[in-house]
Amino acid sequence: MDRLWVRLTLAFALVSLVGLVAAAFLADRQLSAQFRGYVATSQMIESGVGDVLAEYYAQTGSWEGVEAALSDVRGPGVGPPAGAGRGGVRRGAPNLVVADASGAVVYGASPDREPRLTDAERESALPLRVNRQLVGYVTNNPAGRMDLSASAQAFLAGVNRSLLQAGLVALLIGALLGLLIARSLAAPLAGMGAAARRLAAGDLTQRARVTGAAEVKELAMAFNDMAGDLERSETLRRNMVADIAHELRTPLSVVQGNLRAILDDVYPLNKEEIAVVYDETQVLNRLIGDLRELAQAEAGQLSLSPRPLDLGALVAGEAARFAEAAQAAGLALTVDVARNLPPALADPDRTRQVVHNLLSNALRYTPEGGSVHVGAALDGQVEATGVYSAGGPVGVRVSVADSGVGIAAADLPYVFDRFWRADRSRSREQGGSGLGLAIARYLVEAQGGRIGVVSEPGKGSLFWFTLPTTAIMMQGDRG
Repeated sequence: MDRLWVRLTLAFALVSLVGLVAAAFLADRQLSAQFRGYVATSQMIESGVGDVLAEYYAQTGSWEGVEAALSDVRGPGVGPPAGAGRGGVRRGAPNLVVADASGAVVYGASPDREPRLTDAERESALPLRVNRQLVGYVTNNPAGRMDLSASAQAFLAGVNRSLLQAGLVALLIGALLGLLIARSLAAPLAGMGAAARRLAAGDLTQRARVTGAAEVKELAMAFNDMAGDLERSETLRRNMVADIAHELRTPLSVVQGNLRAILDDVYPLNKEEIAVVYDETQVLNRLIGDLRELAQAEAGQLSLSPRPLDLGALVAGEAARFAEAAQAAGLALTVDVARNLPPALADPDRTRQVVHNLLSNALRYTPEGGSVHVGAALDGQVEATGVYSAGGPVGVRVSVADSGVGIAAADLPYVFDRFWRADRSRSREQGGSGLGLAIARYLVEAQGGRIGVVSEPGKGSLFWFTLPTTAIMMQGDRG
């Protein structure tokens, strides 16, 4: 009984049964009333009461004294009441009601009926006409109607039996259709339930079939989206754990090997050897710090202090810090900051960290003799090539372009993922943790900005990010 399809089937059957009972009751009442009216009208026609009344009106021109015309009428449904002879209470036809052309009752009025014929009574009444002109109506009085004859009662009972049989067939068909519809509605939900149980058991590849009604399809698609997100999250989690273990193992192995060599007197205990161990601890410290910062960013717990910031000056200052390193690496570092840039609304320390990460990444992947260009300008509608097109400024845009090895198109969607590297071995040797770009993305997006990359193998890369200006933020507040 707890199954959805069982409940739906019972509900369909109950609705069909209630509809059958209501239809049978109404049909019996309507059919019985209309059949009795038809029989009464037929009896009146056969008895000639209509002709009598029409002749009376033709002779007198009114309905006054119509009782006298009905006193001698005999036939089914008319005539004096039982036991009323010449000394009875009154003569006439107590089962009849006569009304004039407007419907006002002129004969057969009683305290328990309306003084005028109802619309239903007019429709079932026998019209009285003189020279084709309507002069009145005669109908049977429901309060005093005669019982039907045996043949008429048998006919009415047969019609009722036919209605009952048709209703039972309709009930059976409704129950069967209800069962089919209920199973079709419940089957996709049962499939989703089974998929959910397998998903909970650890099979993240499970997907529900998208079938059924529109609402059920929408639910199945939402379930599949959730399952896909869970599968991707689990894959990222496993990859992250493996990457963290790999990144920690490398410096730890160096520290452990050097210390073991010093203890075994393979390496002398001097400052040079201790410096090697210290450098590896610095790598560990950087990695752990990056992981902590990334975890805070993903949890939305980064502390930000946004205020009006001269982004052009910040970019020029960071470029100056890398000038010596670029010269030592044989790279040409150029800076192009537009004049009169509006102040950006950003956290200076976090924004400086983003520029630092992009510059260090550009220097790391640009070979000797290459160039790195840093720029800051108003941001308009930026095309895929990084070239500005016509449009109003939407913020301040910082770009870092290099002439390095570039990034393959297949790798571009993953550039800002954790532990992604274009060249894993080279990045590790140069001290990269694979977290700098992921942290940069979170820092920019947390400040309401956007970040992206345009790259082509062999032609270098262009990393950019935008931050809103104070003017834009004020417009948004007024809106």
